[in-house]
Amino acid sequence: MAAPRKYPDELRERAIRMALDARRDPATKTGALKRIAGQLGINPETLRNWVVQAEVNAGLRICGWEGVATTSTSTTEISTRQVRPPTYPVRTVQLIPREGSE
Repeated sequence: MAAPRKYPDELRERAIRMALDARRDPATKTGALKRIAGQLGINPETLRNWVVQAEVNAGLRICGWEGVATTSTSTTEISTRQVRPPTYPVRTVQLIPREGSE
């Protein structure tokens, strides 16, 4: 049996809605998650995780890379911009031919 959830689903949905609305407005964007989490009595990191998951579910975020939502006259289209993935060190392997293999 799964463990009971700490927060009710209604609180979670309300917090996500409030956070997404606050992040859209440039005047309230800075510190929005921390402020809203404080108002609702939840951990700011918990709210951030909820918002990230909601964005992934809505298609606004792909594989952890943030997408760009654009609004057209009739519908909301979601377009993603390719974000350059982090560069990882590349290992080079020197191939040494065996004797007699040609």
